[in-house]
Amino acid sequence: MTMMKKKIQKRRMMGYFIDATNQIIETEGIQAVTIRKVADIAGYNSATLYNYFQDLDHLLFFASMKYLKDYALSLPEYLKDSHNALDKFLRIWECFCFHSFSKPKIYYTIFFDKYRDSINDVIKKYYSIFPEELGNQSTDVLPMLMENNIYIRDMAVLQKCAHEGFFKEDYLEDINEMILLIYQGMLLRILNDQVDYSVEDAVFKTVKYIRQTIEAYRG
Repeated sequence: MTMMKKKIQKRRMMGYFIDATNQIIETEGIQAVTIRKVADIAGYNSATLYNYFQDLDHLLFFASMKYLKDYALSLPEYLKDSHNALDKFLRIWECFCFHSFSKPKIYYTIFFDKYRDSINDVIKKYYSIFPEELGNQSTDVLPMLMENNIYIRDMAVLQKCAHEGFFKEDYLEDINEMILLIYQGMLLRILNDQVDYSVEDAVFKTVKYIRQTIEAYRG
């Protein structure tokens, strides 16, 4: 079998299991996903599934990645009228917050759950199998989308703001950490039903606090 055929077969098989997992997530919730259920829906046995995924966490991580598609595909629309790096940075956060607050458990699984760092290069591997889910992204945004560490992901865009003179590079780490504390705090409050904000209200508040954090370091 040629390399191209192997890649097509792998993509097809992984797609069956990911689609089955997403079906369970949509109907019963992510907590209801089991290897046996996924294998049954996909029409294969559990042993076949393990040829493509290390374990349930690995499968869930890949299945959760599919939910980034809506974010990735809507991002160009958010960015099309951006004027500078800071404007782009805030619009990226607005888009990211909207989609993550709409599916908080999924985004928490991708960026904060306990096994997020144990699956090396999973995002790059996922998009090598499903490149169409990235959409048409500009070259300066692609590195962010290909990174699963949210700290590095945010820093990649934040650095461009410093390069354009919105604040000193010395402040980058402090700003980044504060922004992630704001975001993760809101995500957890939504996830744990500690607030009754609409998604739009949560997005507005989070982006407002991110903007105020940046303004505090401008001089």
